[in-house]
Amino acid sequence: VQLQASGGGLVQPGGSLRLSCAASGTIFSDNDMAWYRQCPGKQRELVAAITRGGSTNYADSVKGRFTISRDNAKNTVYLQMNSLKPGDKAVYYCKARSAWLMNYWGKGTLVTVSS
Repeated sequence: VQLQASGGGLVQPGGSLRLSCAASGTIFSDNDMAWYRQCPGKQRELVAAITRGGSTNYADSVKGRFTISRDNAKNTVYLQMNSLKPGDKAVYYCKARSAWLMNYWGKGTLVTVSS
C-alpha cells in the first residue's frame, strides 16, 4: 500500500488549504482513513478520521474548521482546512487502516501558517 500526500504549503492565518492523499495498492473503499499531524518535539496526533462507511470524527482543536472527506472512485482522501491558525503548523500524515487492521502511513506534507 502506498499513500501519497500533497497540498501542504505556506498560508496566512485565517487562510485555507486542502490536503489530498492518494492511495494505491489497496482496495481503497475497504480502508478506514485518517489524517494525523506532528509538530516539532511533540507526538503525532489524530486530526480527523473517516471510516469506510463515511463516518467522521475530529480532534476538538479542529472541529468546525477542518473537514475530512473521501472519494472512493479516485482512491483519495481529503482534508479541507479552513481558518488556519499558527498552532496548526505541522507535518500532516495520511494513514490507512485496512480491513485486516493493518496500518499504512504516507510521507508527510508540511503545513506552515504564518504571516
